[in-house]
Amino acid sequence: MTIRRIVLDVLKPIRGSSIVDLAERLDNLEGVDGVNISVSDMDVETMGLMVVIEGNNVNFKEVQNILEEEGCAIHSIDEVVSGNKLVEGRRPR
Repeated sequence: MTIRRIVLDVLKPIRGSSIVDLAERLDNLEGVDGVNISVSDMDVETMGLMVVIEGNNVNFKEVQNILEEEGCAIHSIDEVVSGNKLVEGRRPR
């Protein structure tokens, strides 16, 4: 399966690398064309992130490994787009 886009709900510790550094690491993966990380919530020790990765062949295992190395936990996989082109789904209201 060729993953073209994946959207992840991720929990990241506040301490450690920044989301800028995390985005750079993910963007450097082979098959990744772009990364968007936005903060959805924060508390004293952690931040919730929405991580969107697009490319021509995103390797989920490599993405997962980088997130784990950074001390992150994937809460959920919210969207996966696969195939020869990006297909836009219906957005929730």
